[in-house]
Amino acid sequence: MSDPIFVIGDIHGQIDQLDRALDYIAQDDCAGAPVVFVGDYIDRGPDSRGVIQKLMNGQAAGRDWTFLLGNHDDYLRRFLGPNPDLPKDGSLTRWFLPQVGGLAALESYGASVSSDDSNLRLLEKARAAIPQEHVDWVTALPRLYETEAYIFAHAGIRPGVSLPDQDPEDLIWIRGDFLNDTRDHGKLVVHGHTAIEMPEHRGNRVNVDGGAGFGRPLYPVLLLGHEAFMLGPFGRTRLDPIPQALPGIELT
Repeated sequence: MSDPIFVIGDIHGQIDQLDRALDYIAQDDCAGAPVVFVGDYIDRGPDSRGVIQKLMNGQAAGRDWTFLLGNHDDYLRRFLGPNPDLPKDGSLTRWFLPQVGGLAALESYGASVSSDDSNLRLLEKARAAIPQEHVDWVTALPRLYETEAYIFAHAGIRPGVSLPDQDPEDLIWIRGDFLNDTRDHGKLVVHGHTAIEMPEHRGNRVNVDGGAGFGRPLYPVLLLGHEAFMLGPFGRTRLDPIPQALPGIELT
Protein backbone atom coordinates (compact mmCIF):
# COMPACT_ATOMS: atom_id res chain seq x y z
CA MET A 1 0.00 0.00 0.00
CA SER A 2 1.27 3.49 -0.84
CA ASP A 3 1.93 6.04 1.86
CA PRO A 4 -1.07 8.07 3.07
CA ILE A 5 -1.82 11.42 1.47
CA PHE A 6 -4.45 13.95 2.48
CA VAL A 7 -6.21 16.02 -0.17
CA ILE A 8 -8.11 19.28 0.21
CA GLY A 9 -10.48 20.36 -2.53
CA ASP A 10 -11.63 23.73 -3.81
CA ILE A 11 -11.54 26.26 -0.94
CA HIS A 12 -12.88 29.39 -2.67
CA GLY A 13 -12.00 31.91 0.00
CA GLN A 14 -13.67 29.98 2.82
CA ILE A 15 -11.03 30.48 5.51
CA ASP A 16 -13.16 29.04 8.33
CA GLN A 17 -13.80 25.89 6.31
CA LEU A 18 -10.08 25.59 5.61
CA ASP A 19 -9.28 25.86 9.32
CA ARG A 20 -11.84 23.16 10.05
CA ALA A 21 -10.47 20.87 7.34
CA LEU A 22 -6.94 21.24 8.71
CA ASP A 23 -8.28 20.42 12.18
CA TYR A 24 -9.85 17.21 10.84
CA ILE A 25 -6.48 16.25 9.39
CA ALA A 26 -4.66 17.06 12.63
CA GLN A 27 -7.02 14.75 14.53
CA ASP A 28 -6.56 11.79 12.16
CA ASP A 29 -4.22 8.88 12.92
CA CYS A 30 -2.23 9.75 9.78
CA ALA A 31 -1.68 13.37 10.82
CA GLY A 32 1.69 14.55 9.53
CA ALA A 33 1.30 12.86 6.15
CA PRO A 34 1.61 15.07 3.05
CA VAL A 35 -1.32 17.26 2.05
CA VAL A 36 -2.15 18.07 -1.58
CA PHE A 37 -4.35 21.08 -2.35
CA VAL A 38 -5.98 20.80 -5.78
CA GLY A 39 -6.52 24.52 -6.41
CA ASP A 40 -9.25 27.17 -6.51
CA TYR A 41 -8.14 28.94 -3.37
CA ILE A 42 -9.89 32.20 -4.26
CA ASP A 43 -13.22 33.73 -5.37
CA ARG A 44 -16.78 33.53 -4.05
CA GLY A 45 -15.95 33.22 -0.35
CA PRO A 46 -15.19 36.11 2.02
CA ASP A 47 -11.44 35.77 2.52
CA SER A 48 -9.39 34.80 -0.52
CA ARG A 49 -6.51 36.83 0.88
CA GLY A 50 -6.59 34.97 4.20
CA VAL A 51 -6.65 31.60 2.47
CA ILE A 52 -3.61 32.33 0.32
CA GLN A 53 -1.72 33.81 3.26
CA LYS A 54 -2.44 30.76 5.43
CA LEU A 55 -1.23 28.41 2.71
CA MET A 56 1.90 30.48 2.12
CA ASN A 57 2.59 30.56 5.86
CA GLY A 58 2.28 26.79 6.11
CA GLN A 59 4.63 26.33 3.19
CA ALA A 60 7.15 28.75 4.72
CA ALA A 61 6.96 26.86 8.00
CA GLY A 62 8.02 23.66 6.25
CA ARG A 63 4.66 21.90 6.17
CA ASP A 64 4.59 19.03 3.69
CA TRP A 65 1.99 20.72 1.53
CA THR A 66 1.75 20.62 -2.27
CA PHE A 67 -0.33 23.18 -4.15
CA LEU A 68 -1.83 23.02 -7.64
CA LEU A 69 -3.25 25.77 -9.81
CA GLY A 70 -7.01 25.95 -10.26
CA ASN A 71 -8.94 27.73 -12.98
CA HIS A 72 -10.00 30.49 -10.58
CA ASP A 73 -6.41 31.01 -9.46
CA ASP A 74 -5.46 31.17 -13.12
CA TYR A 75 -7.73 34.18 -13.58
CA LEU A 76 -5.62 36.02 -11.01
CA ARG A 77 -2.42 34.86 -12.71
CA ARG A 78 -3.64 36.06 -16.09
CA PHE A 79 -4.92 39.32 -14.65
CA LEU A 80 -1.87 40.25 -12.58
CA GLY A 81 0.97 37.97 -13.68
CA PRO A 82 4.15 38.96 -15.54
CA ASN A 83 2.34 39.33 -18.87
CA PRO A 84 -1.26 40.27 -18.10
CA ASP A 85 -3.71 39.45 -20.87
CA LEU A 86 -5.41 42.82 -20.47
CA PRO A 87 -6.74 44.78 -22.15
CA LYS A 88 -6.97 42.46 -25.17
CA ASP A 89 -8.54 39.38 -23.59
CA GLY A 90 -12.23 40.01 -23.10
CA SER A 91 -12.67 36.54 -21.59
CA LEU A 92 -11.27 37.90 -18.34
CA THR A 93 -14.51 39.80 -17.81
CA ARG A 94 -16.00 36.41 -16.90
CA TRP A 95 -13.90 36.47 -13.72
CA PHE A 96 -16.05 39.32 -12.44
CA LEU A 97 -19.43 37.69 -13.03
CA PRO A 98 -21.28 37.19 -9.70
CA GLN A 99 -21.31 33.39 -10.03
CA VAL A 100 -17.56 33.28 -10.66
CA GLY A 101 -16.65 35.55 -7.77
CA GLY A 102 -13.61 37.53 -8.82
CA LEU A 103 -14.91 40.75 -7.28
CA ALA A 104 -15.19 39.00 -3.91
CA ALA A 105 -11.53 38.03 -4.19
CA LEU A 106 -10.47 41.62 -4.89
CA GLU A 107 -12.64 42.91 -2.04
CA SER A 108 -10.93 40.52 0.38
CA TYR A 109 -7.74 42.46 -0.32
CA GLY A 110 -9.42 45.72 0.59
CA ALA A 111 -10.07 46.89 -2.96
CA SER A 112 -13.25 48.91 -3.43
CA VAL A 113 -14.64 47.46 -6.64
CA SER A 114 -17.82 47.55 -8.66
CA SER A 115 -19.25 45.52 -11.49
CA ASP A 116 -19.33 48.81 -13.39
CA ASP A 117 -15.53 49.15 -13.26
CA SER A 118 -13.70 48.55 -16.53
CA ASN A 119 -11.07 45.82 -16.69
CA LEU A 120 -8.35 48.45 -16.75
CA ARG A 121 -9.79 50.15 -13.67
CA LEU A 122 -10.04 46.81 -11.87
CA LEU A 123 -6.44 46.08 -12.84
CA GLU A 124 -5.32 49.36 -11.28
CA LYS A 125 -7.21 48.60 -8.07
CA ALA A 126 -5.97 45.01 -7.93
CA ARG A 127 -2.34 46.03 -8.42
CA ALA A 128 -2.67 48.52 -5.58
CA ALA A 129 -4.29 46.03 -3.21
CA ILE A 130 -2.86 42.55 -3.85
CA PRO A 131 0.66 41.92 -2.49
CA GLN A 132 3.16 40.99 -5.17
CA GLU A 133 4.19 37.95 -3.13
CA HIS A 134 0.65 36.58 -3.50
CA VAL A 135 0.74 37.13 -7.26
CA ASP A 136 4.16 35.47 -7.48
CA TRP A 137 2.98 32.50 -5.41
CA VAL A 138 -0.06 31.90 -7.61
CA THR A 139 1.95 32.41 -10.80
CA ALA A 140 4.42 29.69 -9.77
CA LEU A 141 1.80 27.02 -9.03
CA PRO A 142 2.07 23.82 -11.12
CA ARG A 143 -0.93 22.25 -12.84
CA LEU A 144 -0.02 18.59 -12.33
CA TYR A 145 1.45 16.50 -9.54
CA GLU A 146 2.20 12.78 -9.75
CA THR A 147 3.20 10.24 -7.13
CA GLU A 148 3.80 6.51 -7.36
CA ALA A 149 0.09 5.81 -6.96
CA TYR A 150 -1.79 8.99 -7.89
CA ILE A 151 -2.18 11.74 -10.45
CA PHE A 152 -3.38 15.08 -9.10
CA ALA A 153 -4.81 17.83 -11.29
CA HIS A 154 -7.36 20.52 -10.53
CA ALA A 155 -9.94 19.47 -13.12
CA GLY A 156 -8.63 16.10 -14.28
CA ILE A 157 -6.75 14.88 -17.34
CA ARG A 158 -7.47 14.25 -21.01
CA PRO A 159 -8.04 10.46 -21.17
CA GLY A 160 -5.66 8.58 -23.44
CA VAL A 161 -3.10 11.41 -23.54
CA SER A 162 0.25 10.94 -21.79
CA LEU A 163 0.93 13.28 -18.89
CA PRO A 164 3.75 15.16 -20.66
CA ASP A 165 1.40 15.81 -23.60
CA GLN A 166 -1.56 17.07 -21.57
CA ASP A 167 -2.98 20.43 -22.63
CA PRO A 168 -2.39 22.83 -19.69
CA GLU A 169 -5.92 24.19 -20.15
CA ASP A 170 -7.44 20.72 -19.81
CA LEU A 171 -5.74 20.28 -16.44
CA ILE A 172 -7.68 23.21 -14.99
CA TRP A 173 -10.86 23.20 -17.10
CA ILE A 174 -11.76 19.71 -18.42
CA ARG A 175 -15.08 18.16 -17.48
CA GLY A 176 -17.23 15.82 -19.55
CA ASP A 177 -14.55 14.04 -21.58
CA PHE A 178 -12.78 13.17 -18.34
CA LEU A 179 -15.69 12.73 -15.93
CA ASN A 180 -17.55 10.33 -18.22
CA ASP A 181 -14.53 8.20 -19.14
CA THR A 182 -14.53 4.84 -17.37
CA ARG A 183 -11.13 3.56 -18.46
CA ASP A 184 -8.24 2.96 -16.08
CA HIS A 185 -5.87 5.94 -16.27
CA GLY A 186 -2.93 3.91 -14.99
CA LYS A 187 -3.12 5.61 -11.61
CA LEU A 188 -5.99 6.93 -9.53
CA VAL A 189 -6.71 10.51 -10.66
CA VAL A 190 -7.58 12.93 -7.86
CA HIS A 191 -9.25 16.21 -8.79
CA GLY A 192 -11.67 18.96 -7.86
CA HIS A 193 -13.25 21.63 -10.12
CA THR A 194 -16.66 20.00 -10.56
CA ALA A 195 -18.69 20.73 -7.44
CA ILE A 196 -20.75 17.85 -6.07
CA GLU A 197 -22.51 17.30 -2.74
CA MET A 198 -19.49 15.71 -1.08
CA PRO A 199 -16.28 13.94 -2.14
CA GLU A 200 -16.79 10.71 -4.05
CA HIS A 201 -14.78 7.78 -5.42
CA ARG A 202 -15.59 6.80 -9.00
CA GLY A 203 -13.21 3.88 -9.30
CA ASN A 204 -10.71 5.48 -11.66
CA ARG A 205 -10.88 8.94 -10.07
CA VAL A 206 -11.72 10.71 -6.82
CA ASN A 207 -13.50 14.07 -6.87
CA VAL A 208 -12.66 16.09 -3.74
CA ASP A 209 -14.70 19.23 -4.58
CA GLY A 210 -17.59 19.03 -2.14
CA GLY A 211 -18.88 22.48 -3.05
CA ALA A 212 -17.33 24.80 -0.45
CA GLY A 213 -17.63 27.55 -3.04
CA PHE A 214 -21.40 27.10 -2.85
CA GLY A 215 -21.58 27.11 0.94
CA ARG A 216 -21.12 23.40 1.63
CA PRO A 217 -18.54 21.96 4.06
CA LEU A 218 -14.91 21.46 3.01
CA TYR A 219 -14.21 17.82 3.84
CA PRO A 220 -10.61 16.66 3.32
CA VAL A 221 -9.96 13.23 1.86
CA LEU A 222 -7.40 10.65 2.99
CA LEU A 223 -5.93 8.39 0.31
CA LEU A 224 -4.70 4.96 1.39
CA GLY A 225 -3.75 2.89 -1.62
CA HIS A 226 -6.82 2.70 -3.85
CA GLU A 227 -9.08 3.48 -0.90
CA ALA A 228 -10.31 6.95 -0.02
CA PHE A 229 -11.82 8.26 3.20
CA MET A 230 -13.63 11.52 3.84
CA LEU A 231 -12.70 13.23 7.11
CA GLY A 232 -15.33 15.00 9.17
CA PRO A 233 -16.43 15.72 12.74
CA PHE A 234 -16.87 12.01 13.44
CA GLY A 235 -13.59 10.86 11.93
CA ARG A 236 -13.25 8.84 8.72
CA THR A 237 -15.99 7.79 6.33
CA ARG A 238 -14.95 5.34 3.64
CA LEU A 239 -15.77 6.44 0.11
CA ASP A 240 -16.92 3.27 -1.60
CA PRO A 241 -16.33 3.34 -5.37
CA ILE A 242 -19.60 4.00 -7.17
CA PRO A 243 -20.50 3.32 -10.81
CA GLN A 244 -19.66 5.96 -13.36
CA ALA A 245 -22.51 8.31 -14.19
CA LEU A 246 -22.81 11.90 -15.26
CA PRO A 247 -22.47 13.93 -12.04
CA GLY A 248 -24.57 16.91 -11.11
CA ILE A 249 -22.46 19.77 -12.44
CA GLU A 250 -22.51 23.29 -11.07
CA LEU A 251 -21.00 26.28 -12.82
CA THR A 252 -17.49 26.92 -11.53
